[in-house]
Amino acid sequence: MFSPLRHRAYRHLFIAQVAALLGTGMATVALGLLAHDLAGASAGEILGAALAIKMIAYIGVAPFASALAAKLPRKTLLVSLDVVRAGVAAALPFVGEAWQVYALMTVLYVASAAFTPAFQAMIPDLLPDEGEYTKALSLSRLAADLESVASPVAAALLLAVMSYNNLFVGTALGFVVSALFVVSAVLPALSRAQPLPFMRRLTGGLRLFALTPRLRGLMAISLAEAAGGAMVFVNTVVLVQSRFGLSGQHTAWALAAFGLGSMGAAVALPRLLTRVSDRSAMLWGAVIMTGVLLAGSVLATSYVVLLGLWAVMGVGYSLTLTPAGRALRRSSNAQDRPALFAAQFALSHAAWLVAYPVAGLVSAAVDPSAAFLVLAGLCAVGTVLGFVIWPAHDPADLPHVHDNLSAGDAHLADAKVTEAGAAHAHPVVIDDSHPRWPKRPD
Repeated sequence: MFSPLRHRAYRHLFIAQVAALLGTGMATVALGLLAHDLAGASAGEILGAALAIKMIAYIGVAPFASALAAKLPRKTLLVSLDVVRAGVAAALPFVGEAWQVYALMTVLYVASAAFTPAFQAMIPDLLPDEGEYTKALSLSRLAADLESVASPVAAALLLAVMSYNNLFVGTALGFVVSALFVVSAVLPALSRAQPLPFMRRLTGGLRLFALTPRLRGLMAISLAEAAGGAMVFVNTVVLVQSRFGLSGQHTAWALAAFGLGSMGAAVALPRLLTRVSDRSAMLWGAVIMTGVLLAGSVLATSYVVLLGLWAVMGVGYSLTLTPAGRALRRSSNAQDRPALFAAQFALSHAAWLVAYPVAGLVSAAVDPSAAFLVLAGLCAVGTVLGFVIWPAHDPADLPHVHDNLSAGDAHLADAKVTEAGAAHAHPVVIDDSHPRWPKRPD
């Protein structure tokens, strides 16, 4: 599982990711505690609004940032964005009003919206072997789970000796360390080929989603993923500190339970994905999250039960999230991949833009049990749509017929000519030879 770390450039980027995520995880805990200080039992409303701003920034910025950054030096771009994020984190301990939280987090989220797709799109270039890339996805999932496990644990320990405001200093240090490791990494050079026109770079990823069946299914599953995750990220502080009357340390441990479940699933996934399809793993993860949300509406009456629910939720969350990169890689060529990762980043966060406000507003207006039920319905909708939209039969080599190419086209060198057209089989992505999802031969 750890073999991708033998590649020096990937190893440095992985360490950079870990550093940034450890800091971000502490900021997540501190932000929840800050919201509770500002609004008490209505903290979910502030968190929901702040996280909705995050989604708006991600949806609006990611595609434009990817298109504009196509000719910028990758290292300079990533380091500059880390520096911006470190500056915002350093300012957060000094806020005292909700609007100040919203303003600073907007800047942070805009920088992250530009950073994350550019970072993700480089990994397939560094690790072209599919097996190594699958392991790298699981490692990235493990790194992300440090945000949910190691960061809350560290936060719980630090909160015993310091104010939560000091946790934001750890966030700033995480981004600084990330920038230093990006500087030390030897990143793949940008292609010398003529860049695609700006509008194709801007909209090409969206076009791939619209025309590729598995990617449309992936978006449906993102709705389920967002519903389960929003309940955890928005309402854990409300459940633990308002319903159960416990401390900020207990909130951190509850978030850690979610991360432990997600980490366990991420460790198992490389082996699991040699036996089951990406579709099956992701849909079963969505089913698990739907079940946890339904159970939570009735059973989340004690802290111990909540820990168990969040651990199982983490398993489902990791199953829906980790294989997504494989589906994206399978559905794009190298030239279109940055645009596709940016489009996925924006579209998946559109689902979070729905789920975050629902989680916060329903919890504040009614109670957390109602939020469990509403989000269970949202999760179920995404799960059912995923089963329907993503074809169950989705082979690596897709037999298909070309009726839009001339007989002498190089793409048809191995094709068998029939009355319907030239037929052959190979992995398919939407491109100039396949402007639409191809027809299967009769």
